[in-house]
Amino acid sequence: MPKTTPRQKLFNGRDESWMQFNRRVLEEAADSANPLLERVKFLAITGSNLDEYVEIRQASLMQRIEDGGRDPGYDGLTPDESLTALTTAIHTFVADQYACWNSQLLPEMRKQSIRLLGWEELDETARAFAKNYFQREVDPLLTPISIDPAHPFPRVLNKALCLALLLRLKRKASGPQVLGVVTVPRALPRFIRLPSEQGKFDYLLLQDLIAQNLSGMYRGYEVLAHAAFRVTRNSNLYFEEEEARSLLETIRFELHNRRKGDAVRLEIETAAHPEIVERLRVNFELDEDQVFSTEGPVNLSRLFFLYSDVQRPDLKYPAFTPKPLTLSRKSANIFEELRQRDILLHHPYDSYDPVVSFIQHGAHDDRVLSMKQTLYRTSSDSLMFQALIEAAATKETTVVVELMARFDETANIRWARSMEDAGVQVFHGVVGLKTHCKLALLVRHDEDGVTRRYCHLGTGNYNPVTARFYTDLSLLTSNPEITERVHTVFNYLTAHAEIDDYHPLLVAPLTMAESFLGLIRREADHARAGKPARIIAKMNALLEPRVIEALYDASQAGVQIDLIIRGLSILKPGVKGLSENIRVRSVVGRFLEHSRIFTFLNGGADPSQAEVYIGSADWMPRNLFERCEVVFPIRDAAAKARIQAEIIPALLADTVKGRLQQSDGVYLRVHDLYKDAPAFASQDFLMLNAEGKADLSDIPKPVGVPHHYHHPTHANATSDNHTAKTQPTRRSAARRAKATLAVAD
Repeated sequence: MPKTTPRQKLFNGRDESWMQFNRRVLEEAADSANPLLERVKFLAITGSNLDEYVEIRQASLMQRIEDGGRDPGYDGLTPDESLTALTTAIHTFVADQYACWNSQLLPEMRKQSIRLLGWEELDETARAFAKNYFQREVDPLLTPISIDPAHPFPRVLNKALCLALLLRLKRKASGPQVLGVVTVPRALPRFIRLPSEQGKFDYLLLQDLIAQNLSGMYRGYEVLAHAAFRVTRNSNLYFEEEEARSLLETIRFELHNRRKGDAVRLEIETAAHPEIVERLRVNFELDEDQVFSTEGPVNLSRLFFLYSDVQRPDLKYPAFTPKPLTLSRKSANIFEELRQRDILLHHPYDSYDPVVSFIQHGAHDDRVLSMKQTLYRTSSDSLMFQALIEAAATKETTVVVELMARFDETANIRWARSMEDAGVQVFHGVVGLKTHCKLALLVRHDEDGVTRRYCHLGTGNYNPVTARFYTDLSLLTSNPEITERVHTVFNYLTAHAEIDDYHPLLVAPLTMAESFLGLIRREADHARAGKPARIIAKMNALLEPRVIEALYDASQAGVQIDLIIRGLSILKPGVKGLSENIRVRSVVGRFLEHSRIFTFLNGGADPSQAEVYIGSADWMPRNLFERCEVVFPIRDAAAKARIQAEIIPALLADTVKGRLQQSDGVYLRVHDLYKDAPAFASQDFLMLNAEGKADLSDIPKPVGVPHHYHHPTHANATSDNHTAKTQPTRRSAARRAKATLAVAD
């Protein structure tokens, strides 16, 4: 790296990068090639994403400023400067969100007989229904409040939708104006389905229904004005874990406080009376730039309801059924299969059922002696959770539950207590570190008299629901070297028992950072020695400066580097003399790209000689130094070939949903940069491949990548869960699919 380059010139801004990511999601909401209700869902996702970023990241910046923090970030900006830039960017983004809603989605929905109506648009039948619904379902849950010396301003909960009113007593026409507040019940849907003709979907906002009935709640008052608003509060948890007598009880206490943290944002309808806006702003102790006007529903994340409630399959992605796992004829069960080979699953293209079945087999198989598993997030009705409880009745069962999985803390506390009551040994990991690794370990006394370990390692959570729309990788194996090291990781999690060498695993915070740096430097050494050198890495975010600096050094040594990063990346690619051999791309489409893959060519002329790792960690400081993470090698030849010849090439070749990052941090669609490149959507291809309607020869060469660095197709690569037989080529189906990629994805 050039010694004269100021450090802040080496990195793009973190907040700017995150805003670029959410803007890519907003682009999908605005993309008319996507089905209409999927576009509505994408807009809801942008709202949910922004909520979390404001209550965590923006709140953290405000806290640092309040605490006197002045140290600059990666990009050289102080907390004050970062907060100003972030707030400005959010204002612009919010305006674009509502422009998409009002100018694009609402008109298109109306064309499809999906209408969001105002009270004045309702006919007599709809009004009668709404009035009855209000009296029956809504009014019993409301508590109107007027603010005066006897009734102080209520404690508005985090992100609770409310109505603010400007009131005046009728008997004092010249008297002072007072503020009223009504909290919109969280128990009710925000969109009320109205009676309508078959095939039509009419809705009324709950806040509008309540607004129509305000005079009845405030008898004796004149309602001068009203507006819906929502306040977002600091949702970071603050406590000293080392001083906590009970981590579980401490987190329960902090979760209660989270609902009442300091306000960091006020969202309010654009048409709100200025007096209402000012009184709310002063009450919540916010600056003017922390007030955000909304030209529509105050909480866009509630649009998820419309996606679920409107039964119009023609306005959603076509249904996709993941591919089931097929065991070989010689295997009576999963354990016999794993003694013969490793199994690599690529979700959601491969079914998640084998992972659930692996845990269930462990619980119900009398030969399984013990079970251990980590849980970070799972679904509320998880079959794996039930299997672990059942296992505790007959075998040693240990579960490491992460209590601080953000916004899932309450559910995890509930699971932890239920499992403890059932006899499961429940641990909460290493003090001061989140347990983010995805591990399950079974010990079985096999039919041949040998006791073996079997394990599942993954890149994603043990959650069958999100496995349907997150892309993740699962490895099922009985490899003794790997399973023995997984055993030592569990010892670290339950007893803080460390060993010097976790090889072949990379374990954070113990060995992972230095191992990754060593692998990157080795590629640079190979390049300087004239040997083949290449790095391809896929992750959710890249923020660790030491890793980025090592990548810069490798680029200058001649290493070709391709990074596939869904979200944040502060690396500057394509800068002459610094990173001209680095390309960064992002794929945002139907499924959320969540898997982490790391490949290092290691001086070999044949990609099959490369080292391939997958795991739970991104290249972020929190993953490398503040969490328990595990990244593991793919040793099985067919599994490795599948990653190198199917998954990675498909993502690199994506011209429809792929974006290339420019050196200034801006992302541009690949098909806008390379207009002559064939239309190819990686996720559509992988679905077709799973259905047997495409094969690896349908993957075009990636654009923007030196041709002599393309991976050749491996003869033994297959998406058929690593069975020996590959799917036959179906050229006509593949060509038809390519022609509709932009629509289907």
